[in-house]
Amino acid sequence: MKKYQELTKEELTELRDELNKEFEDTKKKGLSLDMSRGKPSPDQLDLSMGLLEVLNKDSDMHTEDGMDVRNYGGLEGIPEARKLMADIMGVKPENVIVGGNASLNIMYDTVSRGMMFGFLGNKPWKDYDNIKFLCPAPGYDRHFAITELFGIEMITVPMKEDGPDMDVVEKYVNNDETVKGIWCVPKYSNPQGVVYSDEVVKRFAALKPVAPDFRIFWDNAYAIHDLYPDKNVELLNIFEECKKTGNEDLVFELCSTSKVTFAGAGISAVAASERNIAEMLKYLTIQTIGFDKTNQLRHVKYFKDIDGVHEHMKKHADILRPKFEVVLKIFDEELEGLGIGTWTKPLGGYFISFEAMEGCAKEIVKKCADAGVKLTGAGATFPYKKDEKDTNIRIAPSYPSAEEIATTAKLFALCVKLVSVEKLLGEI
Repeated sequence: MKKYQELTKEELTELRDELNKEFEDTKKKGLSLDMSRGKPSPDQLDLSMGLLEVLNKDSDMHTEDGMDVRNYGGLEGIPEARKLMADIMGVKPENVIVGGNASLNIMYDTVSRGMMFGFLGNKPWKDYDNIKFLCPAPGYDRHFAITELFGIEMITVPMKEDGPDMDVVEKYVNNDETVKGIWCVPKYSNPQGVVYSDEVVKRFAALKPVAPDFRIFWDNAYAIHDLYPDKNVELLNIFEECKKTGNEDLVFELCSTSKVTFAGAGISAVAASERNIAEMLKYLTIQTIGFDKTNQLRHVKYFKDIDGVHEHMKKHADILRPKFEVVLKIFDEELEGLGIGTWTKPLGGYFISFEAMEGCAKEIVKKCADAGVKLTGAGATFPYKKDEKDTNIRIAPSYPSAEEIATTAKLFALCVKLVSVEKLLGEI
């Protein structure tokens, strides 16, 4: 089939009429589907129901060091949970604090602490006239929401096939003392599924910030979320690289079990240098008596060790992989070679990133909504929700059933075709 750009006005007009009829017929089906967020499906949540059975009234509620998880204490997390989360991130347990059910909470608190108190004796961020964060984009909308809430200026950094454009990152970090942080999802990035290359990780570790309180927020949310466990792409260990460059204080690494066990009742963790951990605990001592140690013990007893986690994640992959493959198969069949879009084919994570023709993303999302399918808002993957080219759309295949996924993917492809034809006709 010809690329749409090669069609004559008459051919485009005839095609638009055909597509409009198909779209109106689809609307009559009364679809009501939601692909706006990367939520685990009920089948995935069912995988962890055994988590609720590992503790009961007869269970020993003490940790290996004798701590009673029902009582106060253990602000940094129980030893077994610190080790489990450390093994997921590839760090030492003493460099880990285990938190509540969401790493997003830790990220918010950390930015808030930087604003109010500063890091390691440096001036609080609030005392500056203006500070900046670097935001690789397309990226995670909730990251950008945190920095926007605090009034931090966000600077878009283009994403490449191997990670953020490090020339841009280095230019800002090594020369502008008002640049205080960068958001990163280094493995199976949200939404493109990019794994940062070894070179990119090494360049991060070798940064020479003019701001001594600059921090990398290394949100390793998908560290163990491989769709193809036999094709696992390894991410270079940022902490090991930072030790080589003397930049141990540079990184806060985050992870959680939000998409491993129960999305609303997992455990989270932050890994950092000894100095950063000590400072975090100083403020946490005032902020909270402690996190849910019973839930931490529950997770440890359920998984036992990192091998148990990996076996569990294979079950997730078996549920997710067919959904991703259905979407990609339909895109290949319906859109390949038409010149109206490109899409990622990730090996892990929770999203497929679609790049439409310039100026078409918002209208595609609107068309899908008109037909009963809710997608992530166009622009959401950029700071301030401003995708200057209006091209990026995040697709989340995880929650709907396989049948619903196929229906949704076909509708999406139809909307891409229709909006693209209308765009091209408007340019003639």
